[in-house]
Amino acid sequence: MFDALGQRFSALFSGLGGKVSKSQLDEFALDVRNALLESDVALGVAESFSKNVRERFSQYADEIDRSTNPAQKVFEIVNQQLVEVLGGSARRVRYAKVAPTIILLTGLQGAGKTTLAGKLAYYLKNEGNTPLLVAADLQRPNAVDQLQVVGQAAKVPIFAPEPGNGVGDPISVAKAGIQFAREKLHNFAIIDTAGRTGVDQELMNQIVNVRDAVVPDEIFFVVDSMTGQDAAVSAKAFAEGVGFDAVVLTKLDGDARGGAALSIVGVSGKPIIFASTGEKLADFDLFYPERMASRILGMGDVASLAEQAKRAMPEATSKKLEDKFTKGEEFTLEDFLSQLEAMKNMGSMGKLLGLLPGSAAMKKQINNFDESELIRTRAIIQSMTPQERNEPKILNGSRRSRIARGSGRAVSEINSLVERFSQAQKMMKQMRGGNLPAGMANLGALPQVPPPKTIQKKKSRSGNPAKRALEQGS
Repeated sequence: MFDALGQRFSALFSGLGGKVSKSQLDEFALDVRNALLESDVALGVAESFSKNVRERFSQYADEIDRSTNPAQKVFEIVNQQLVEVLGGSARRVRYAKVAPTIILLTGLQGAGKTTLAGKLAYYLKNEGNTPLLVAADLQRPNAVDQLQVVGQAAKVPIFAPEPGNGVGDPISVAKAGIQFAREKLHNFAIIDTAGRTGVDQELMNQIVNVRDAVVPDEIFFVVDSMTGQDAAVSAKAFAEGVGFDAVVLTKLDGDARGGAALSIVGVSGKPIIFASTGEKLADFDLFYPERMASRILGMGDVASLAEQAKRAMPEATSKKLEDKFTKGEEFTLEDFLSQLEAMKNMGSMGKLLGLLPGSAAMKKQINNFDESELIRTRAIIQSMTPQERNEPKILNGSRRSRIARGSGRAVSEINSLVERFSQAQKMMKQMRGGNLPAGMANLGALPQVPPPKTIQKKKSRSGNPAKRALEQGS
């Protein structure tokens, strides 16, 4: 979603080199404002961001002037401001002192509340909780049926005493749902409520009545990230008319310019707590402002990538690979295969590769990545003998021909796999010299995306401070 904005920031930072004058900094702050506006960020938020950046430039003017790398200091200031705009730090769910913890979902129709309810329940269940879904959206056609389908997919129970479609009282259903949760010892009750195509008094009154009847511990405002500045407007209206504690962003994997995420905190004064990044139930997690800022500025999100890898791979397999990595043992095709099996559960490779630093420069290659390549790769490795998987150096011409016949692939594909595997081996060896984040030993099998030809030059210091910071940390 933030590709366009990330590219604009990369271009701005690349334009800073050597000593940076005050006029350059002022111009940079103005360019930042324009870049935010182009990404559909609310005018007030964009102007406030630019103003705060300019003030910090003035505050650290002497330090920037004395620095041997002024662009890096400018990058740090912008990154810090971006984190603050996005909420500062990750927000966690507040548990009730006495179960169940009641979460009320609000928002406009079409924002994805019902699907989001299922994702939230699935997330809480995987965290060791026992959530209950309460079907209090009795207005939208088939809303109750949809919640039941989502709940069944998440394997979470649903309280739905009314058929909906205009039948039933949402207040009575919400109150009865809370009582049912207490009796059945559910420690979370997630209440799905009705929305409208626009903000109106009838909608506000209905939600206020449900809110007052159940006294929720958390009220989450569900926002469609694709709606841009309109999301900030509706968030402000809900904050004033109903009140809410935090925001949940849906469709954060879309192609919109990302203005909602950057606008909504500043306009509503409420933090973003969760974000939905895909259609699957598992495409949902806590929102980390510092990680999102890192992605926007071209630094990727390696922490999230490592967490996904750790969740996808069985603990025993992960421990084995980390032990091999620590001891300096050779990374084999057997290890490669185990990682490929785990990667089936990690979602789209395009999304995963998009979390890597510098991915904005490889957008075209990532978008053109062939997901079926993983299936072909598994077939090839599974056609090898155990010895060949553990000792790939013995893969001579005749062996490769036999593997090609067994997997139904061409010999050229076998050669390509062996070459990419050699690259993965080299990457693992290079990483042994540094600190390994938890779960990162699970990433050796990521398919290699060739970098753009324009950057294949002799090694030199990058003019982009985001990339340079990564190089210096490696």
